[in-house]
Amino acid sequence: MTNTFKQLLDTKDVLLADGATGTNLFAMGLQSGDAPELWNVDEPKKIMALYQGSVDAGSDLFLTNSFGGTAARLKLHDAQGCVRELNRIAAELGREVADKAERKIAVAGSVGPTGEIFEPVGAMSHALAVEMFHEQADALKEGGADVLWLETISAPEEFRAAAEAFKLADMPWCGTMSFDTAGRTMMGVTSADFAQLVEEFDNAPLAFGANCGTGASDILRTVLGFAAQGTERPIISKGNAGIPKYVDGHIHYDGTPELMGEYAVMARDAGAKIIGGCCGTMPDHLRHMRAALDSRPRGGRPALEQIVEVLGPFTSDSDGTGEDAAAGGERRGRRGRRRA
Repeated sequence: MTNTFKQLLDTKDVLLADGATGTNLFAMGLQSGDAPELWNVDEPKKIMALYQGSVDAGSDLFLTNSFGGTAARLKLHDAQGCVRELNRIAAELGREVADKAERKIAVAGSVGPTGEIFEPVGAMSHALAVEMFHEQADALKEGGADVLWLETISAPEEFRAAAEAFKLADMPWCGTMSFDTAGRTMMGVTSADFAQLVEEFDNAPLAFGANCGTGASDILRTVLGFAAQGTERPIISKGNAGIPKYVDGHIHYDGTPELMGEYAVMARDAGAKIIGGCCGTMPDHLRHMRAALDSRPRGGRPALEQIVEVLGPFTSDSDGTGEDAAAGGERRGRRGRRRA
């Protein structure tokens, strides 16, 4: 195994991650409802083009096309027997792109949620989840991933199952949750809760943070929440390119490349070490983010008022860590979203 990711984390002031998977693959012809992971076998050149787009835009790392690569997710496409093949090839294609680059590029093996609700509320057991995540992790390791990248998680139970699986696979990892319900995950986790959760494990993640969620403003408030806990662990911020809007029959994200450049700088100043995009983030967004990070000096941590002034209003009054924490109401379960 290579240790490129750890080297980059240790030597660079800030790392630029990649952008969206779905948005870019839809532009290449992927149809809604299709499993992107099947393209690892059926359209490998397009998957390599996805990876190359991030590298060419200046990313230091990119995530593999394996977000829905557990047996639970692939079963929806009658492909549950292809977990090893699809994940291994996702990483192999990434390894090929990274290894021919003129600079060090890390390949992060994307691991998304199972889409199932855990016991006792749902049917997913801890043991079965560990088994599924372990199967995926081993395949990504076999394909040459530098690090595993757990993303868009909502429930602590699922995060713990993945952490156990990654320990069994003997792989370093990072983990993010999606804070999209008034500053909490759909299962009620706050930024403060999550900062404490990641310290539970003897195989703790190399970095942790937030991805997806709502707009750029909201994820920065969450990043500030992580930093306020005094964590010394590197923080990840992979926010959406603005707010999704339904235009002419399609989902469109209103964040411009210029806005994402501003977001990247503010995420760095808020305390993030690894900064990227999620839904709606295209290579042009990444180019502006790279340029902004490289050209603009560090500043102080932005106040909430500054974030609103530059990036727009928050979608909720609070991030769930203040006086409203006890008034969150019932949290409904959800099936994890992929990085659109």
